[in-house]
Amino acid sequence: MIKKCYFFAGLIVSVAFITLGFTSKESEKNSWFYVGEDEEIIYTVPTQDECEYINLQLPFTGKSYTGFKQAIAIRESQGQYKLINTFGYMGKYQFGGAALRSIGIKDKRDFLNNPRLQEKAFKALLSINKAMLENEIEKYEGKIINGIKITESGILAAAHLGGAGSVKSYLRSNGKNKFKDGYGTSLKSYFKKFGGYDTSHIVANMNAKVKLN
Repeated sequence: MIKKCYFFAGLIVSVAFITLGFTSKESEKNSWFYVGEDEEIIYTVPTQDECEYINLQLPFTGKSYTGFKQAIAIRESQGQYKLINTFGYMGKYQFGGAALRSIGIKDKRDFLNNPRLQEKAFKALLSINKAMLENEIEKYEGKIINGIKITESGILAAAHLGGAGSVKSYLRSNGKNKFKDGYGTSLKSYFKKFGGYDTSHIVANMNAKVKLN
């Protein structure tokens, strides 16, 4: 199994180098691999659970920040940059209009067709949510609520689902004030599923914006 993982890891790296020779338009055609012109590779790979589910041994990203992003993306959109759900939420991380405006993005079409912009948007929104929830992270991290250990990454993931206000209400009520989105997904499930990832390098910034150039 380990040899297979090494094989697929090597395959992905090889594809990365080959793809660098393509035009950006050509590389965007591939739904799981995108190479920016002047930035790091934007990619999607299966998590460990997904490897086990489909009975394949592929590379997974563990509890790193990349693993956190990938886990959120799989849950939100199956990693599809151009997905629009029935409530109008868009992209790989399923942004609503208000969230986009809060980070300085006004052109929804450009956002939907720009993977690099979506990755920047996700990081900017994390920075805002971390700033809004700094007190909660400090106070509740490590505590057990409704049988789930509260972590920084779980708090940030829950805020992505329901907003910082809903997370504050949930934590301050010791889990009594519950929240579910339009599809019935609960904050509790996000605290559990996305807990324990490394989001320590995310800088709290209430005024985080995406640089469009």
